[in-house]
Amino acid sequence: MDAKNPKTLLDLAIQSLLRNESVAIQALQDMPRVLFVPLFIAAFEGGHKNVLSEMVKVWPFHCLHIGSLTVQKPQHELLKAMIENLPVRPSKNSASRIPKLRILDLRQDNDCKTTCPEVRTKEPFCFHSCAYSESSILKIEGQNHFVNSESMIQFPRPVELLVDLSLDGSLVEKEFLVLLISKIRESIGSLCICCQDLQVDKLSDSKCTLSILDLNCVGQLSIDRGSLSDITNVLSQMDHLESLSLSKVTFRSLSGKVFKNFLGHLRHMNNLKKVSLSSFCLTGHLDRVLRILPPGLHFLYLSFCDLSYRDFRFMAQSSQAFCLKMLNLSNNPMYWDDFEPFQTLLVNLSGTLRHLEINHCLINDTAISVLIPALIRCTQLRVLCFASNPITMPMLVTMMNNLTPLKNLKYVIYPIPVHCYAVWPFQGSIDRRKLALVQLQLKVMLELAERADMTWITYLE
Repeated sequence: MDAKNPKTLLDLAIQSLLRNESVAIQALQDMPRVLFVPLFIAAFEGGHKNVLSEMVKVWPFHCLHIGSLTVQKPQHELLKAMIENLPVRPSKNSASRIPKLRILDLRQDNDCKTTCPEVRTKEPFCFHSCAYSESSILKIEGQNHFVNSESMIQFPRPVELLVDLSLDGSLVEKEFLVLLISKIRESIGSLCICCQDLQVDKLSDSKCTLSILDLNCVGQLSIDRGSLSDITNVLSQMDHLESLSLSKVTFRSLSGKVFKNFLGHLRHMNNLKKVSLSSFCLTGHLDRVLRILPPGLHFLYLSFCDLSYRDFRFMAQSSQAFCLKMLNLSNNPMYWDDFEPFQTLLVNLSGTLRHLEINHCLINDTAISVLIPALIRCTQLRVLCFASNPITMPMLVTMMNNLTPLKNLKYVIYPIPVHCYAVWPFQGSIDRRKLALVQLQLKVMLELAERADMTWITYLE
């Protein structure tokens, strides 16, 4: 027993009960409601699949959330068992406890409790219930003034399954899809599957799964590999998107109809706070994207977009880029000599920017010397990454001397100085002895600046 966190009598009683699953399952019919939550948590953490399956059938509250419980591969079978036993039809056993569970939430959320406090309303109350699907409890029972009581329960009644999905084409995904389709058929249309965080590895392989989802529920969408026309079709079914991440998108031309249609749908995404376009060639056309984005954008990722000087010049004046908290411009080579647009952008963001990444941008000493006056004005900056740029040791020292006064800046990933390479930028040519001396010098400088709270590392660390 842990001396710092001794087990309570309730903990010991639940552990004793779970040692005999048949007894635990039998006890569910008459168990006081107050014991269900601690028993559920113990059963989930202990991997008691059979107990969880029966608990879902007789859960005495309107909602059940995974919340802060750890979900990894070993727990996937537990989640499947809970879905399989989610009551969506009347129980054939008339003696069984009447099912009350209406919302099964399998998403991880450290701020979410196992069940919500009960409020005296006609409809089942839950802080995390689906808000946008036409098949949700809120929409259906709000329209029909459905009165739900244990004495006059009716079927089919709307039931919600809240999930975050990662569609990667794996066997686990395919098995999960078969389970969802089976459950939808069993429910005769009463089951609403709400997915607010959707990640798709290859869009062309996931169309079947997407067809069973109400895409209007999605708030965070990430697609890695897909044609822009297919992506546009998906976006046309979404009205409440807050985060959009697209990578390795294929299309023929920035002047073509497909790209125009994409921009047309993006224009109506008024709730967007985060946009990531990686490996999405936008050379000379960034203005067309930024102009239609909402002005309250907080996160902008534009890595591997082959941005031009013209793109930087427009971004420096764009009102859509004035409130950014996170900006990632990595892997966009800056060949030009005039860094004034980038300097202006940093000045405009000086009051909000917290995280800046400009790795692999071919930024040299001259560029850094121009950017330093703007960087030191970014008083909210907490993370700075500028690795793999051709910087000399004297300029790196200058950078540290200028950045250590920024009290909010805690984490810096810096480039290995060019003198540490036999041939820059090949990793195999790094002289480890020279690098060790660089690291030692920076460590001493941090100590002299009394910044023990600040970390400077290379990508190798």
